[in-house]
Amino acid sequence: MNSINTTDVAVIGGGAAGFFGAIACAEARPGTRVQLLERGPNFLAKVKISGGGRCNVTHHCLDPKLLAQRYPRGGRALIGPFTRFQAIDTIKWFEDRGVALKTEADGRMFPTTDNSQTIIDCLMDAARRSGVVLRPNCGVDQIERMADGGFRLAVGRASLPGKPVLQAGEQIQTAGSFPNSSGREVRPAETLTCQKLLLALGGCRAESAAALALQLGHTIEPPVPSLFTFQVADKRLEGLAGVAVDPATVTIPGTKLKETGPVLITHWGFSGPGILRASAWGARELARRNYTFTVRINWLGTATLDEAVARLIQLRQSDGAKLIRNVVLPPLTARLWERIVAVSGIPSETRWSGLQKPHALALARQLVEAEFQVTGKSLNKDEFVTCGGVKLPEVNFKTMESRVIPGLHFAGEMLDIDGVTGGFNFQAAWTTSWIAGRAMAEAFSTTDGHR
Repeated sequence: MNSINTTDVAVIGGGAAGFFGAIACAEARPGTRVQLLERGPNFLAKVKISGGGRCNVTHHCLDPKLLAQRYPRGGRALIGPFTRFQAIDTIKWFEDRGVALKTEADGRMFPTTDNSQTIIDCLMDAARRSGVVLRPNCGVDQIERMADGGFRLAVGRASLPGKPVLQAGEQIQTAGSFPNSSGREVRPAETLTCQKLLLALGGCRAESAAALALQLGHTIEPPVPSLFTFQVADKRLEGLAGVAVDPATVTIPGTKLKETGPVLITHWGFSGPGILRASAWGARELARRNYTFTVRINWLGTATLDEAVARLIQLRQSDGAKLIRNVVLPPLTARLWERIVAVSGIPSETRWSGLQKPHALALARQLVEAEFQVTGKSLNKDEFVTCGGVKLPEVNFKTMESRVIPGLHFAGEMLDIDGVTGGFNFQAAWTTSWIAGRAMAEAFSTTDGHR
């Protein structure tokens, strides 16, 4: 027989948004019974690996409207929430709990320890101090609405595998039972009832995460990867892995996609903030193209073809006696410059004084209009950001409460919200979960809480 448990608030998802929402609720109204359920054995797993193990907590952008512009999807909806809890509030929240953050040159903010474990320890400690009950290995596979407006959760005390990734447009199954790895139906070990429910399971790539929202009557914008790198096989890049150019401009011909920022050459193609921002803004368009498209790189940042030619002519006049391959145009590196000179058809021993107009034009084109064929995508290290999720018109962003089911709240990547790289996805998680947590606590403050 299944055991029956009850709580005031249940939070499903032990990541950044789940923790922050549970803490916000418990701290706003001490004594509120809050349980946080995580399907897997470890809490805050994504926080652990984010930012290369340093955790890019937020971005030093303190204007709500400017901050909202960093979200390819959901930015307009976030303007209001950011006026209530934004980056400066995140900084203060962590500082009040003993964690100092630092700002790097590009605006990204990390704990001064450069260790994501600092953020994990802070969140775990805050949850325990506020009385949140932490429950790992508790997957929720079914949710039912009760007659009194609360929720009944079927909780299995085991880590159950979900389908890892949904392809664009793939249909999500909504069956009431879910098979485990042996193919047998999972029977819930416990029934948990609550009056308020927060879904914060991260992106809807996992079919089980999306299914919970669907069970409750919501619709899902199909998820596709957002932050990803470009796979390119091109002889021009051979042996150049690790070379970075800042700034470079990334353009996808045939689209409006154009981003300027650092570009990194890797063993498999291109990465770096400029590439990742292009992938975020073009997530759905590039998915429709099955990640096969042309990318144009301007290695001279924003310089035009005419400006590039003019710079080459100036060098012919000022450095005529020097070998072309030995005079590097910034911001290129020596290795990349030498390769570009070679692929432009210029003999290695050519001096600037001997640069002919056809070669000058070919060199200029390789500098500002270099085109490469992208044949696929790769995840950005251990990032798992997707666009897609619960459709935003179905959520009240003043409380993060469902417009379909009262008492149900959403936070983080469960929503069709995603930001560019640089701490923006974490900030959306902190903001939406803080608002959800406070709203749930306030609802208990104005009623008897059904306790």
